[in-house]
Amino acid sequence: MHLRHLRLLDFRSWPLLELDLAPGVTTLVGRNGHGKTNVLEAIGLLATLGSHRVAQDAPMIRTGAETALVGALAHNAGRELTVELALNAGKANRARLNTSPCRRQSDILGVVQSVLFAPEDLALVRGEPGERRRLLDDLQIQRRPAHGADLTAYTSVLRQRSALLKSASVALRRGRGDEARAALDTLDVWDGRLAQHGARIVAGRVALLSDLRPLVVEAYHHLAPESRPAGLAYVFRVADPPPEAELADPGLVEALLLAELARRREDEIDRGLSLVGPHRDDLTLNLGDEPAKGFASHGETWSFALALRLGSLELFRADGLEPVLLLDDVFAELDRHRRAALAEVASGVEQVLVTAAVGEDVPDALRGVRHDVVMTGEGADRQSGITASRAGDDAATTGRAEPDPGRAAQEEKP
Repeated sequence: MHLRHLRLLDFRSWPLLELDLAPGVTTLVGRNGHGKTNVLEAIGLLATLGSHRVAQDAPMIRTGAETALVGALAHNAGRELTVELALNAGKANRARLNTSPCRRQSDILGVVQSVLFAPEDLALVRGEPGERRRLLDDLQIQRRPAHGADLTAYTSVLRQRSALLKSASVALRRGRGDEARAALDTLDVWDGRLAQHGARIVAGRVALLSDLRPLVVEAYHHLAPESRPAGLAYVFRVADPPPEAELADPGLVEALLLAELARRREDEIDRGLSLVGPHRDDLTLNLGDEPAKGFASHGETWSFALALRLGSLELFRADGLEPVLLLDDVFAELDRHRRAALAEVASGVEQVLVTAAVGEDVPDALRGVRHDVVMTGEGADRQSGITASRAGDDAATTGRAEPDPGRAAQEEKP
């Protein structure tokens, strides 16, 4: 699949962007902070209904506006589809497909597929479990849109159940036993709902990981052939978890979650928190017998992060899909070997969007169509715009974007 056109209205720093696109490579060149990443973020938003940068929608709505609009014309499996998502401050977001309003935002999932690689991906290896859970969920949402509905339902149940536990905990500490019992009367109902939706989430993640794991392992070996072999495993946080493969059965997972909820009930009431469920799980990344987090070198960390994204790309391809590859200012951060390996993969992708602070950081094979991005105005009036566009050899030989003065030279590290 590929995008034919992208439209942004009051999205972050863009008051209006109308960008025609084509298969091949499109490069956005401009100084850091001038709005290049916002364009890639918008495409990812259409693909997953979430941002890779923020958890809330408000930062994506331009200052002073009440609504931000992201729209695209996508060529998907031989069909031309128009998809649109409106982010509304203080109100529910709205989606449209081929100009018709959608009952649910999730109805647009699957029209746009994308894989994004950015410097922030180092957090997949070094960061907290939530980063790795989001990786699995974003991929599964694009492959199986029903996963997004399960996540939405689970989040709602988790919020209400946690509020119930907190109320009961506070009441007990204040000696209000009757009030606490009243709050907990419906806890069994919420336990059942949490286990039901949570089981489908866990089973979906595990099934996806079964397909993703060998692709990531192979990609890592290609990027770091002298390193220890990569490994990935799902951590299901219950007492005595079964082998990972058995977690692909949602019925078994639901029973395990219910048993764990019963076992931890007193702890949850005491702490006023939901301590059981897929929001507590993790994806462990290993190099040999050691966890990558804390033991991987700088170069190994980059290789693992890149392998996760390249494996994701190959996962879509195995499904018969060709997602848009989004590369956000990564070539300046990679050493020569990893830069060449990424360029080799990207050159065979149907559509690639690249951002760079310096045009010459982009390998020659990925020059494509170049758009120069600048920021004008001051304070709340700052806005992004495109000042020049050129294609082919012109993009490779015309000028040089002013480099970011704070960027340090990239070291060659194993």
